[in-house]
Amino acid sequence: MIVFDPLWETLRRKGISQYALIKEHGVSTGTLDSLRKNRSVTLNTINDLCRILDCGVSDIVRYIPDGEK
Repeated sequence: MIVFDPLWETLRRKGISQYALIKEHGVSTGTLDSLRKNRSVTLNTINDLCRILDCGVSDIVRYIPDGEK
């Protein structure tokens, strides 16, 4: 399972709010909702977040094997 828990920590560490992602960077509220609910997003979205946050993919997503929490 792919989870976006690292994204929220990266946002906190970089001092960027979800509001700023929407208003300053054009991230849609639907995309943020998908990220909050660990739903599927496109690789383009992951790429955009890496660019906006100046970070790597592991700062946004984490893979958790089935059966682990």
